[in-house]
Amino acid sequence: MSNTSDKQIAANQANASRSTGPRTPEGKARASRNARKHAFAGTDFTIIKIEERESVDRLLADLFAVYQPVNSQEAFAVERIALAQHNLLRIARFETGLFTASLNRALIEPAEEAPFVPLHEDFRVDAEENRVQNRYYCLATGFHHMNRENSATWALFLRYQNQAERHYRRAIEEFERLKALRHVLPNEPIFSAEPEENTAASAPQNEPISEPS
Repeated sequence: MSNTSDKQIAANQANASRSTGPRTPEGKARASRNARKHAFAGTDFTIIKIEERESVDRLLADLFAVYQPVNSQEAFAVERIALAQHNLLRIARFETGLFTASLNRALIEPAEEAPFVPLHEDFRVDAEENRVQNRYYCLATGFHHMNRENSATWALFLRYQNQAERHYRRAIEEFERLKALRHVLPNEPIFSAEPEENTAASAPQNEPISEPS
């Protein structure tokens, strides 16, 4: 290994030991805006008319404050965590929609099918508890009918759910892996100012950049 490489690694280690990421509210806000500065926009990952357009941005800002990435690769890992976590929330809402569809299926059952049979009188208790149990009974009945018609719907949902959970765990593991390499990887600022125009290379008006040979 060359002396230059040894010096660079030593400098990286020194930088990493001094840095703990953004601490002030202003620094955390700049860190969260860094993703948008590098073409990451939460609005690209939300479903129109269903999800809040800024939901991913708010989630990302919170995760930047929690994980405090110190370089661009750690920042990218935090972005992956944000997207995976957003997807888990989406799947939870999607599951609610599927169960709502099951309940609706039981209540609008076609006339040619067997009519809905309420709970046996031996299961009936007070009026309020009876209403709650009947609703879950309707839900189970609709769930049964939907699976009988097309069992692939729920099987596909469970596969999608399991995949989202794996992505979330892997995103966190990737950040932890990168965090462990802070003594090796460059500790670069994750929010830098816009590059200034290089005026040194500009030639005065009506003057050649170089003398003709």
